[in-house]
Amino acid sequence: MSDAETAAGTGAPRGGPDQLDEALLATLFTQSAVGLGVLDPQLRLVRANSLVEGEDVGEYIGHRFTEAFRLDDPDGTEQLMKRVLAGEGPARDHLVRGRLRRIPGDREFLVSVYRLDGPGGPGAPALGLLVAVVDVTERQRARARNAALGAVRDAVGGSLDVAATCRSFADALVPGFADLAVVEVVDDVLRGADPPVGPLPPGTPLRRAASGRCDAFRDTAEGAGEGGARGRSGVTRRLAVRTPYALATTDLRARLVPLGPDNPWPATDPDGARAVAETGAHSLIVVPLTLRGAVLGLVSLYRCGAAEPFDEDDVSLAVSAATRAALGIDNARRYEREHIIASTVQRRLLPQAERQQAAVDTAHVLLPGRDSGCWFDTIALSGARTALVVGGVAGEGLQSAIAMGQLRTVIQALAGLDLEPEEVLARLKDTADRLADERAALPPADALQSEPMSAGCVYGVYDPFTRTCTVARAGHPAPLIVGPDGRAVALDVPEGPGLFSTDSALFAPATVTLEVGSLLAFCTAELLSGDRAAERITETLARPGRSLQQLGDDIVYALPDDTRSAGAALLLARTGTVSDHLVATWDLAQDPTTPATARVLVRDRLQGWGLGEDTVEATELIVSELVTNAVRYGTPPLRLRLLLDSTLTCEVHDGSPASPHLRHARTVDEGGRGLFIVSRLASHWGARHGPDGKVLWTEQDLPEDERNGAGGER
Repeated sequence: MSDAETAAGTGAPRGGPDQLDEALLATLFTQSAVGLGVLDPQLRLVRANSLVEGEDVGEYIGHRFTEAFRLDDPDGTEQLMKRVLAGEGPARDHLVRGRLRRIPGDREFLVSVYRLDGPGGPGAPALGLLVAVVDVTERQRARARNAALGAVRDAVGGSLDVAATCRSFADALVPGFADLAVVEVVDDVLRGADPPVGPLPPGTPLRRAASGRCDAFRDTAEGAGEGGARGRSGVTRRLAVRTPYALATTDLRARLVPLGPDNPWPATDPDGARAVAETGAHSLIVVPLTLRGAVLGLVSLYRCGAAEPFDEDDVSLAVSAATRAALGIDNARRYEREHIIASTVQRRLLPQAERQQAAVDTAHVLLPGRDSGCWFDTIALSGARTALVVGGVAGEGLQSAIAMGQLRTVIQALAGLDLEPEEVLARLKDTADRLADERAALPPADALQSEPMSAGCVYGVYDPFTRTCTVARAGHPAPLIVGPDGRAVALDVPEGPGLFSTDSALFAPATVTLEVGSLLAFCTAELLSGDRAAERITETLARPGRSLQQLGDDIVYALPDDTRSAGAALLLARTGTVSDHLVATWDLAQDPTTPATARVLVRDRLQGWGLGEDTVEATELIVSELVTNAVRYGTPPLRLRLLLDSTLTCEVHDGSPASPHLRHARTVDEGGRGLFIVSRLASHWGARHGPDGKVLWTEQDLPEDERNGAGGER
């Protein structure tokens, strides 16, 4: 059988093995979609196809592979090839970075290296290497774009702070997508205002909210001027006309801008031109931050040095990323606006100035933050007593501030009734329960209907005559107390249920006797969170020679950063007593002549204090009516006390628990006008009860020239 017949019968190609090898090589080197190169043992190219489309293969022959591709890491690649040449096995899909002669920019290649064995087999010296090269630059760029867009999706939207959102956006794009990134926001938007509807009015100030820089350009970007690639956050600029930045905010379209010496627009923006020159930026994408036709700001992305210029695919990614960022910025802006409103409401509902108390010095610190429901108060009570209050409504926003204002108003009204602390909190919880019921009764479509309510409060009353402080608390930390010697004073106050809780447990008070000069710290729960929080505050309060305001500042300085972001309230009080020469106390007999005796005693003491005749006569009449009522309807012991402060207080104590009631006597009635007269002469009056009877008290406002004894000694 002939060779031709044999070939036809078996289906084998005509020709010998050499012809088959030659045909195979010719086909591979002319038609393969993969770049192929043959290297000699010195790693020089001796044969190659078109390794990369658009390159002339003849330019590579005779050059070392690493020189032909101008690799970033030639030594590492040559070491890899030498190991393959030594018989350590092939190297597959080794990613290298380099530059070609005819195609600008950095390129990325997947390189696979195979050993060409000699006639003696694997143990014999190698004839050279076969190198397969695949240009994966576009594939890597697409992967980098997807990674950058994924980073933006993951990073943006997790914060309700506009500046933090912008920083996350810039960090997500650098260095994976751009060498420099600048995010500018309309200045009013950073303050929570509504963004202007596009186009952006000329001269609108833009504030640098964030910028990102890769390490290679960090120093030059930091020193850049006030133009397009400025590096310093917080600066404000107005866009120069006839620049890509201004045009992008005018027609709300993204722009791909090559940067070079022949561009005409830098002449109108010299600061921007100088900044571009200093950073070596050669490619720019400008994207307006828009949402529903409104302009929130501007994003400027730069590539510098040897980086590949941006292309249209990069513009599409930048637009998608900017849309995501605009949504996050707008959400943060809306939250910022609501937070500003809630903080303003909170400030207006809180005491606007420190209130002078009879025997207590106070100071407060209010830390603004996310929580807008914390409050504090000092309330002057009868008998030179002072109520100290700190509370908080959990949550953020306007509704928390409104609920706080409602609770604060109620507790002020309850304090004026001279109730015990535990009864004040019990009635306050009744009010909170009604507020919770009102919220639960809202229509299901109302988002507020499903929001839970939570609040706590601590209420204490300091009596300078007994030097006692009685405290009750509702779901709130107990106050911290430090004596004048710097040692902590124990105050074990049972915790009552929170104001909006369903727990119906009773409130139990605790009373502690304090030395003059003791310090009380009423804190919201945020201040007492963390390790050694209570010890840290008591140690600070023990520092000698510090004013209350200085102590409050010292406590704030020692707080963790996360506490300040949440917001908190701190009320400090230093206990004192009333000076003896501003107080007069008499034990009186249960006798019909006692009212006359009381009038004489009162006149003598008020004249000794230097009060005017009008005040003396009014006080005589008040005391006469109160003592007469106590003699007729009360029981021993009977006691009269006068207290001179910014007001004049009269107190009549007797052992009967029954309280008198104000009546409007008819014309023909012979009695029933006593308390009516008292109410007309005094600015305030009331009754408070204790275990040993009741006290009827009045307060009279004094003319300015008669307040010489106000305040007393503390």
